[in-house]
Formats: sequence, structure tokens, C-alpha cells
Amino acid sequence: MKTFNQLTSQHSLPNISKYFDWDKILDSIVKNTVLIITVIIFIFIVNKVGKAAIHQLFKRYRNRYSQTVTEKRILTFQTLSLNVFSYVIWFLLFYWILSIIGIPVGTLVASAGIFSLAIGLGAQGFVTDIVSGFFILLEKQIEVGEYVNINNIKGTVSAVGLRTTQVIGDDGTLNFIPNRSIQTIANMSRNNMVAAIQILITPETDINKATSLIEEVNNEQVKNYPDIVSNPTIVGVVSLPNNQLAIQINMTTKNGAQYHIQHDFLALYLELLRRNGIKLAASPVNYK
Repeated sequence: MKTFNQLTSQHSLPNISKYFDWDKILDSIVKNTVLIITVIIFIFIVNKVGKAAIHQLFKRYRNRYSQTVTEKRILTFQTLSLNVFSYVIWFLLFYWILSIIGIPVGTLVASAGIFSLAIGLGAQGFVTDIVSGFFILLEKQIEVGEYVNINNIKGTVSAVGLRTTQVIGDDGTLNFIPNRSIQTIANMSRNNMVAAIQILITPETDINKATSLIEEVNNEQVKNYPDIVSNPTIVGVVSLPNNQLAIQINMTTKNGAQYHIQHDFLALYLELLRRNGIKLAASPVNYK
């Protein structure tokens, strides 16, 4: 019986190492690694310097044109510029790394098949996002810092980008909304707002006395709230869909001030009504 060494000596495996120049391969790996690290460091520096330059540019623009351009408009274009700059930086980073490792990026991009595949995988949606975002900015529909309702998401606009609009919800949630999915924008920061207060009552409530007490609060307190732009209107008793009755008071306020004014006056109304023995419903509050 032949031993293992004898068998391997008669049928030796081909020496594949002779087909490779390992010194050259190792040298190439080292060079490419150094180049990639150098590119990453360079991109990191350009990113830092570029963002600092953008901030400085808009700081000068803000100082020069603060009388003619609103702060929200300046913030909107500042965040957009940072967004575009980030896209360019990431593109350059990937392009250089792929070029260093020998992948023909130009050929891939120019290839009709690859381009068609990119369209099928979502490039159409990307283009739609950009076009929608462009018209949102062009028509000044929203700006950074404004309170809006987009697709039933209420909150403050934190950024308007090429692809997405970012809205911080009332509970602090950061929502990323693709521009192409935006169907309706309710901007609640452009015009005066109406703070509507509904105080639930019962059929036994003394309406005249309650109304007089509400007027008393208005006469004493409205002068302390400069954000109220017109005298409150006591609409009177209204019937709600749940078969309840309520006394409704409307106050026109500056945008953004309606909520704290609503809360403050509600507390003042309830305190005076209860102190004077006015009968209210078990849950006397209904916000409209």
C-alpha cells in the first residue's frame, strides 16, 4: 500500500502561486489603502472647511440683508445649502474610492443598462423628490422654523432638503417626509390664528351669568396679552356633535401664540366660573 506522501509526490497539486506576483499585489494593496485613507482625510477636511464657509457666508448675508429677508428664509436656504454640499461630498468620496480600487465608475454611469436599472430601482422617485422640493422652495410654501401640518403631521420645520422635509412633531419626534409624498401643506405661521375655547356646560347652567363672568375676564386680562390682535368674541352656546353644549370664545392672535393664550384664558375662565358657583359639565374643557 502506498503512503500518502508517495501518492502526493506522484500526483502533485499544481503550484498556483507561480501565477501571481505576490509582491506586486501586496504593494498595490498598500498603495490603495494609503490612497483611500488620504482621500478620506481630505474629504473630512473639505467637509469641515466647506460647512464652516457656508455658515460664515450666511452669517454675513444675514447681517447685510436682515432688514429685507426674513430669518426663516435665510435658515431655509442655509440648511438647503448644507444638504446639497453633503450630497456632493459623499458623491466625491464614493467616486474616488471606487476609482482607486479599479472600478470603472464612468463606464458604469454611461452604460445604458445600468442607467435603466437605476431608473427602475428608484431614480424616478429621487427626481420627483428634487422637483417637488424645488417648487416648495420657489413658491415659499414653508420655511425653517414655521409651524405646519404636512400629511397630518403637525410640528415645526427643521430643514427643507432636496429629497426630504424634516418636521419636529409636538412630542419631539423628528419626521422625515419625502417631498414627493407631500400632498397638502397647512402653514400655520403666516397669518393670524384663532384660539377657540369651548367650555362644556349643562342645560342647568346660568348662561347669562357665565357670559358676564367671561366678559369680565376678557376686560381685565386682554390688555396683558399683546399677542391678542382683536377683542375676543363670545360666540355663545354651541351644540357639539356628541350632543353636549358649550360656551365658545374665539380670540384672534398672532401666529404661534394661540396655544398659550388658549391655555391661560381657559384657566382664568374656569377659576372665575367655579368661584361664582356656575354649574359646568363633569369635563368642562373641549379644544377646537
